[in-house]
Amino acid sequence: MTSDPQTVLKADIIVAGAGSAGLSAAIAFAQSGFSVICAGRIPAHAPGRTVALFDGSLRFYKALGLWDRFAADVAPLEKIRLIDDTGSLFRLPPVEFSAREIGYDAFGENIENDVLVSGLAEAARAQPNLNLIDSLITQVTPDSNEITVTLDDGRSLSAALLVAADGRKSIARDAAGIEVENWPYPQSALTVLLEHDQPHRDVSTEFHTRFGPCTLVPMVGRPGAPHRSSLVWLMPPHEAERRMALSDADLSAEIEKQVHCIHGPTRVVGTRGSFPMGGLKAKAFAARRIALIAETAHVFPPIGAQGLNLSLRDIASLVETVEDARASGRDIGGAETLAAYDKGRRADVAMRVRGVDALNRSLLANVLPVDFLRGAGLIALANIGPLRRALMREGVMPQGRPPRLMRDQRQKAS
Repeated sequence: MTSDPQTVLKADIIVAGAGSAGLSAAIAFAQSGFSVICAGRIPAHAPGRTVALFDGSLRFYKALGLWDRFAADVAPLEKIRLIDDTGSLFRLPPVEFSAREIGYDAFGENIENDVLVSGLAEAARAQPNLNLIDSLITQVTPDSNEITVTLDDGRSLSAALLVAADGRKSIARDAAGIEVENWPYPQSALTVLLEHDQPHRDVSTEFHTRFGPCTLVPMVGRPGAPHRSSLVWLMPPHEAERRMALSDADLSAEIEKQVHCIHGPTRVVGTRGSFPMGGLKAKAFAARRIALIAETAHVFPPIGAQGLNLSLRDIASLVETVEDARASGRDIGGAETLAAYDKGRRADVAMRVRGVDALNRSLLANVLPVDFLRGAGLIALANIGPLRRALMREGVMPQGRPPRLMRDQRQKAS
């Protein structure tokens, strides 16, 4: 796209960021009839990363008519198995959660991050009402009537509402004046894709180690490689650095040892990734014509596959709030609209962030009373059916009234 840098491009909504959350939000708003500009760089290859999408997230993408483009590239998650591998005196037998126990064939589907992002970018480019601009936002200026954005190529954009999906160091969040709680963990995550000799049987297996979870997540098979999984392994940063430098054969051997060879001989394929662990929670989710979603609002370790699922609930809730504002004649970026979104997201985000934080810290603590409490909780989940089923339902979709984009009646043919 070319235009005079002095020309201000106008839309109803600007989305800052073109990752999976930003692209999803841009498509959802455009399909709702808003004019949308999505500004950002499509993320480069994310080594070894997959995304587990639970039932509510699948409903979201089906409602947008997007899921058929991904259906051949996903693996179902029929069961989730937790294995205590901390070496604690209170070591417990494995705890297994089955989707069928709460009436689902699977909790969700696992897909490579690169496949998801590239498919969303393709859909965004073809979406009417949506202008996808490959430029970074360098300045955000809100005022009482509109919000103005400056791009790194000199162009300016304006809209009634900006949706901030530009990551944990968000320029848009800073412009909104929203403060965050930010904390580090003494961990890094190693991510890699694996091939193995034995089938995963659509079971995601999470080993709870003293340095954090080590999780094997099912992937769809490929010709010549029918059994594949992704690995997310939390460990001390120096160990992540050491393992990043290993040969594929040596890293495969260490992975086999860590996961007790549950899938037989295992081979690392492709590139691997490593990134530091930290937590973040915004103290508000909207202000000054700016609404926060995804990692501008919340960041936590990859435990329980909550990250993108929580982000898609942000988007579905924001779309519903803005649609309702439009229907009633209110300003879609005004204070009343943003206050409704902020209020609607607080409980869900707080529970996920604090819950994951508590579990992660309990693994790192190496203190007998903490181990005892964690073990007692797992025993309760294993033996008290109503409690176990309530937790599974809450993990798949918070109880209560889901946003319209995550309800069955909003699904449409792809």
